[in-house]
Amino acid sequence: MPDPETAPAVVCDMTGAPDSAQERLAEYARLFDAAFVSRERTPAGVRWRLRADPGIEAWARDLAARENACCAFMTIAVTVAGEHVLWDASTIDDPVARGVLDLFYDLPGDRSPDVAAMHSRLERIGVPVVIVEGTVTRPATAAEIRDGR
Repeated sequence: MPDPETAPAVVCDMTGAPDSAQERLAEYARLFDAAFVSRERTPAGVRWRLRADPGIEAWARDLAARENACCAFMTIAVTVAGEHVLWDASTIDDPVARGVLDLFYDLPGDRSPDVAAMHSRLERIGVPVVIVEGTVTRPATAAEIRDGR
């Protein structure tokens, strides 16, 4: 179990997100349609293999940076290996955080993502979606999750 004093909270913080959950899920679906090759579980987490077509690396890096910003308990690294862009996601050693990795593993299989279903799945595994306002952290509303702020 991680040390609660030093481990990042297992939350999805939408505070500074430049996109809504609906936009982000639709972007994943577009990325997968454009370049998805395969997925695998690795000793550290989850890997997606994407075709290294023009623009895919930059697109994946941008998307990964946004995920890293909202989910501090995860680390997403994007690298290029030959003709593939590799998206490697890992997380802190926490059962709830590992549940998020399972969600990421499943994501390429759903080309018509549903924000309400995704939010429900996050709730079932115990990951709150939050907004920070000053010194107050509060649950994001369904509308904030779906449409952004």
